Amino acid sequence: MKRRLFPLSTAAVVGSLLLSACGGGSGSATGPDGVTTISFVAADYGSNGDNSSQAYWQDVIKAFEKKNPKIKVDLRVINWNDIDAQVKTMVQNGNQPDVLQTGGYADFAKSGLLYPASDVLSVGTEGDLIPAMADAGRQDGTAYGIPFVSSARMFLINNALFRKAGLDPKKPPQTWAEVTADAAALKKAGVEVPLGVPLGKEEAQAEAFIWMMGNGGGYQGTGGKYEINSPANVETFTQLKKWVDAGLTEKSPAAVNRTDLTKNFASGKVGMLNGFPGQLAELKGLDVTWTAMPGATAKSRSTLGVADWMMAFKKGGHRDQIKAFLDFAYGKENTVRFARTYNLLPVTQSARTALAADPAVKDLAPFLDILPTATFYPLSDPTWPGVSAQIKTQVGSALDDPQKTLDALQQAAEQAGR
Repeated sequence: MKRRLFPLSTAAVVGSLLLSACGGGSGSATGPDGVTTISFVAADYGSNGDNSSQAYWQDVIKAFEKKNPKIKVDLRVINWNDIDAQVKTMVQNGNQPDVLQTGGYADFAKSGLLYPASDVLSVGTEGDLIPAMADAGRQDGTAYGIPFVSSARMFLINNALFRKAGLDPKKPPQTWAEVTADAAALKKAGVEVPLGVPLGKEEAQAEAFIWMMGNGGGYQGTGGKYEINSPANVETFTQLKKWVDAGLTEKSPAAVNRTDLTKNFASGKVGMLNGFPGQLAELKGLDVTWTAMPGATAKSRSTLGVADWMMAFKKGGHRDQIKAFLDFAYGKENTVRFARTYNLLPVTQSARTALAADPAVKDLAPFLDILPTATFYPLSDPTWPGVSAQIKTQVGSALDDPQKTLDALQQAAEQAGR
């Protein structure tokens, strides 16, 4: 089982949702005793069968039902590998869930299947969401996706390797010129991979986006149109190509996945890398520095943020019950517990404040500090999952010919929007 914290493609599910949107019940009903049952499908954040989210949600639901005896929650937790297919089957069988927690919301929202967030969250709960997170859940000005958990990226350096190269870990690189100089020093000192640039298909869309943002680029402009082949992005990949050609990165970055490089970093083979909170456990005992992303001429003003989502479907008509459940689930105690359990970042300001003051999770502090600056993928665009899939498999080729590859991806993105 694999945790995922980036949008899943919901395209396959939406077709079946549309087929059944005008059909029968959603698997939730009000009984003769006046008790309403709502269905809740959630993704599993456990790893390889361990620490399943089932136990977490059972505890939350038990406490919720005790406080709300007229509402029952029918829970189903599904691992990330199967959730798309199983939700599709549930919908085809007329069992569309009232509440779904998974990786993406855009197609559902575009098809008119979801309640606006303001319909199923109290003013207090909605106002507690970190603004950057809440904004990423908006489509055409209305919030439909409710952020559930988040993560962010920071630049990571191996302090021991820096010292070996005569560099000061307290002065991490803030510009691309400084990255070049530090990587050259690390190479001279015999470091196997001075700068890790994983552009393999596992998460190439994230790695590319991080470096693009450092040069004022990105996937879309302010008007929501794709700008993959913008001059800034071409310039970014021209710089990445220079690092590769100079032997300052791993060989063939387009064939190297993030997981492989993070393991190599933990074993002391990589000097610098774009990192994420999920690495904290394997870095225990290693002397490292987490810092802001270096940009073209100054440290980047933003960082990549990723999130998974909660959403509420209109079909069952249980808005009030859903609202009661979500307000409870998003309470500070619950959100803090989930973040601590799975080494993830919270999406509410109250939970962020609580975790920042907790010495037991001090390793998360740098990520909590940088989280409000997060910039997200164009999550509200229903074409993004398909465009992202193409970026994952093709953007590594931009290290050979930046303009040609980015032009091709731009053309594919524009066709997806027609």
